Amino acid sequence: MPVDLREALRPGHTAVLIMEMQAGVIGEVAALPELAGEVAALDVIGHCARLVAAARQRQVRVVHCTAEFRGDGVGTPINTPLMTAMSRRPGHLQTGTAAARIVPELGPHEADLVVARSHGVSPFGGTALDMTLRNLGVTSIVAAGVSVNLGVLGLAIEAVNLGYRVVVATDAVCGFPRDYAESVMRYSMALVATRATVGEIVKAWD
Repeated sequence: MPVDLREALRPGHTAVLIMEMQAGVIGEVAALPELAGEVAALDVIGHCARLVAAARQRQVRVVHCTAEFRGDGVGTPINTPLMTAMSRRPGHLQTGTAAARIVPELGPHEADLVVARSHGVSPFGGTALDMTLRNLGVTSIVAAGVSVNLGVLGLAIEAVNLGYRVVVATDAVCGFPRDYAESVMRYSMALVATRATVGEIVKAWD
């Protein structure tokens, strides 16, 4: 049965989670230039900007999920190949630096929340995100950002495991290479989340 987006995404119980739209991930000092190239080619920043603007207008909470690390590395285990590669760039995504900042097109707006993590690859584990959303009465999540390969998929799986309904904004996410990201959306994401364009999501709020 098709999901009724109007009911699923009622503003009173919905939050928009923006995953790692940071300068050091997809912006001017991106550690992953191929991913940054996909973001630019597909105008993911533009679609995310439209999504967060519509959310704020309708009192839907916007939460930026960021990756930020201490300069001395304390609390950040080097336990994956990804983190091993990141450790070769000392200071990258360090808290308070330009690389850790959210791209300016997305804010953060004064009403937005920012939930940073210092380990792992997705935003719920070891952060206050789940409790924050529950305190706000959130039961449905709109997911956007990067990347479909790992972070956004992990966000969706974690959220479902915690009891949330997830809608992925299909034109406000991407991954690299593109054909792989499309396969993840078709064969993995489709099993845990509803897929809808930013236009369809905004229409549901109207």
